[in-house]
Amino acid sequence: MQSKNDILKVRAHDTIVGFIYLISAILAIQLNINFIWIAVATAALQIVSPLTKFCPVYAILNKMMPDTTPIQNGK
Repeated sequence: MQSKNDILKVRAHDTIVGFIYLISAILAIQLNINFIWIAVATAALQIVSPLTKFCPVYAILNKMMPDTTPIQNGK
């Protein structure tokens, strides 16, 4: 059973990744289409992370929230 803090970690991950997509889209529309590559790189990391069991956002959140269960920490 997941603890409340584990659920908060998953929600924080989803929020951070969502903001990365949103910021990338806004920058691509307002400034330069090449900012879309931020979204492409984020998507690639999300696609590969189940295979590698590593996610940079979870790596940071695991360090910031040591009282929670490590998620996608490469193990």
